[in-house]
Amino acid sequence: MAQHIALYPGSFDVATNGHLDLIQRAAALFDKIVVAVATNMDKLPVFSVQERVEILKEMTQHIPNVEVTSFDGLTVEYAAQIGANCIIRGLRAVSDFEYELQLALMNRELNDEIETIFMVPSVSHSFLSSSLVKEVASMGGNISDFVPPAVERRLKEKYAKTRNTTCDPKSE
Repeated sequence: MAQHIALYPGSFDVATNGHLDLIQRAAALFDKIVVAVATNMDKLPVFSVQERVEILKEMTQHIPNVEVTSFDGLTVEYAAQIGANCIIRGLRAVSDFEYELQLALMNRELNDEIETIFMVPSVSHSFLSSSLVKEVASMGGNISDFVPPAVERRLKEKYAKTRNTTCDPKSE
């Protein structure tokens, strides 16, 4: 019997409780979920690809059918390479839909054997975005309700270093 494998791709910089919510719910629907950190040269990430993979592995270690990896290139080609028959995409708001629909339609043109499934986060996570979390964290705000402990710890470490070097009068 064929396994139903889903690919959940993204930059995951930073991974939020909204991402974890989708991973957990998708894991209940598929035999295997491959969470894949995409290499995106257009973005300036807070964490390296390897750090994001490590964080996601820590966040999902309690979910037995989740594998975390990274990739570069076309998402639909990577999905085919790993035997995924589905790509999971998250939608928080109507503003996400137009872009995600264009991606899904292009992916279908490139490989019509791979479906895209849109999932919405739980209401409590519907406002979350990685950008907002990074902004709050960079200013020393409390992000504990928005991200798993692994992310919170690493963001605090990352931004503490930044604040210490930019606020240190000796560094001028």
